[in-house]
Amino acid sequence: MILANNKKAFFDYFIEDRFEAGLELVGSEVKSIKAGKTSIKEAFIRIINGEIFIMGMTVVPWSFGSVYNPEERRVRKLLLHKGEIKKLHEKVTQKGYTIVPLNIHLSKGYVKVEIALARGKKNYDKRDSLAKKDQQRTMERAVKERD
Repeated sequence: MILANNKKAFFDYFIEDRFEAGLELVGSEVKSIKAGKTSIKEAFIRIINGEIFIMGMTVVPWSFGSVYNPEERRVRKLLLHKGEIKKLHEKVTQKGYTIVPLNIHLSKGYVKVEIALARGKKNYDKRDSLAKKDQQRTMERAVKERD
């Protein structure tokens, strides 16, 4: 079950490799995320000292929580195997690669983040993507009208 999606990542980047990472949450953040009160549109991922973190992710504080609710945009640690982090770090040091969050979902009751190793698109690539999407839409419309 997808709880938050980052559609803009597919428009801005070529997605090359995907990973599923756990998310280190505190307090009532799990309830808030399961209620759908989260956003990863402005989020980005950094590797610091061999650990991987998601920054800019917004989790609205749980309305029934206590006064000790965590900050809305705090830095959260992602849980990945050491080998996967090493692989990501090697690729990110190359020019043009970055790590972007794609979605937040539930997997066996746990909140997970799908992240991707991505390469940035140029403006002409983005225009090409829009043209292909437009062609696909017109073809689907024509097929629907024929039926």
